[in-house]
Amino acid sequence: MSNAKRNIFVTTALPYANGAFHFGHILEYIQADIWVRHERMCGNNVHFVCADDAHGAPIMIAASKQGVTPQEFVAKISAGRQQYLDNFYINFDHWHCTESPENTELSQDIYRRLKDAGLIYTTDIEQFYDEEVGMFLADRFIKGTCPKCGAPDQYGDSCEKCSSVYSPTDLINPYSAISGSVPVLKTSTHYFFRLSDPRAQAFLKDWTMGNGADGKPRVQAEVLAKDNEWLDGNLADWDISRDAPYFGIEIPDAPGKYFYVWLDAPIGYLASFKAYCAKKGLDFVQELSRPNTEQIHFIGKDIIYFHTLFWPAMLHFAGTPYRVPDHVNVHGFMTVNGQKMSKSIGNVVDPFVLGERYGADAIRYHILREMALGADSSFSNEIMINRINSDLANGFGNLVSRTVAMVIKYFDGTLPAEKTAGEFDDDLIAQATALTEKVDDFMDKTQLQNALAEIFKVVSRANKYIDETAPWVLAKDEANKPRLAAVLYNLLETIRITSSLLSAFMPTVMPEVWEQIG
Repeated sequence: MSNAKRNIFVTTALPYANGAFHFGHILEYIQADIWVRHERMCGNNVHFVCADDAHGAPIMIAASKQGVTPQEFVAKISAGRQQYLDNFYINFDHWHCTESPENTELSQDIYRRLKDAGLIYTTDIEQFYDEEVGMFLADRFIKGTCPKCGAPDQYGDSCEKCSSVYSPTDLINPYSAISGSVPVLKTSTHYFFRLSDPRAQAFLKDWTMGNGADGKPRVQAEVLAKDNEWLDGNLADWDISRDAPYFGIEIPDAPGKYFYVWLDAPIGYLASFKAYCAKKGLDFVQELSRPNTEQIHFIGKDIIYFHTLFWPAMLHFAGTPYRVPDHVNVHGFMTVNGQKMSKSIGNVVDPFVLGERYGADAIRYHILREMALGADSSFSNEIMINRINSDLANGFGNLVSRTVAMVIKYFDGTLPAEKTAGEFDDDLIAQATALTEKVDDFMDKTQLQNALAEIFKVVSRANKYIDETAPWVLAKDEANKPRLAAVLYNLLETIRITSSLLSAFMPTVMPEVWEQIG
């Protein structure tokens, strides 16, 4: 790994402010938090921010049903966030909201820059209108049969089954998700981002195939394959406006028109960073403009279309100080015992309850050991308990407890200076001393699961080393005390190395281990 220190701006996807965190949120935040902790352990400068995604028709309608303003509705949701973050030791530097002055300022600035670049235009379109509630329907409030794969009850902008993206008017048998009525088509003037522009197409093909500042690919192979599929199909222009009534940011010089929530939501990353910079006395523009600054996102695969096509194109053509992402790290969907998590099925896992039952570190460990970035994964309570017992209790816990107990029993807690090397030492020492570099390499590639597996290979080797050297046999002969001291020293040093690397994964248990080994 290079000795040059990195300056990194890290975000996770903004949770929509219409409900409490679900397990998918916590999965993503834990992945990002562990990566951030490790990078800081390496001496790198990391800014880790997030925010509530507060705009859009769903929040406006939900607030109306409760008889409160959208702002009051969002504030209530946001107030419940911290207990979840604290419960899993997820330490964002700053938590913000897209309903903020910073987000309004930056969204309107980026829009004006894109307009000056000739990438914004208007056209009249036919749009679904719900006559019962008196409003144009946002994509997520129109449902019907997917025009690509025929899956029923899909949203108006994309299919959750086949991942196709389409226009609401392409849906088969559309209906209003608000009233259930069949919507009518009405004409309205909309604003579009010209994603079909040859400049945008050329840039995106280059960006998706390129590397970040660290020389590694910007997107994972499976994400690149999907991006290429979209790019080869010729991207359609992006409708970035919505009609009043709408809870969002007004489009400059366009009365009654608002930015579609997906335009200002990712800009919320920058708005949160800008607010954080103000709090810390940093210069926002200067921080973004540093040549060595890296912008890194952790997201789910359901939103890669926005984060690997619209978002980098917006940033690129908006110009400095805005910068394109260096990496977009994507995790897959999570199922429960092989089934999609659903309230109707009754298999929703409450992360707060899970953390209270098993402890934050155990959940953090399980998530990283079983749920790799880039792949779908299934949560199973049985698998989690087995993993906790085999790896944490019988593996690492057993290594620490046996070693510490023997140091206390045979040397009263203090090892003598005289030590004698012997058989089996070289293999353990070689694996333990090489571990940090291996883990750093996997973490640099955001292969968190592989990094964790590598640590536990050494833990397993250390437990085998105890059986090979049989310290309890050595302790029977006073002449073997130097050899016994060397064995226990090697074990303590292995515990020191593995526990240090594990501290990013399990931040509450490892300090207890350090206290035990002194």
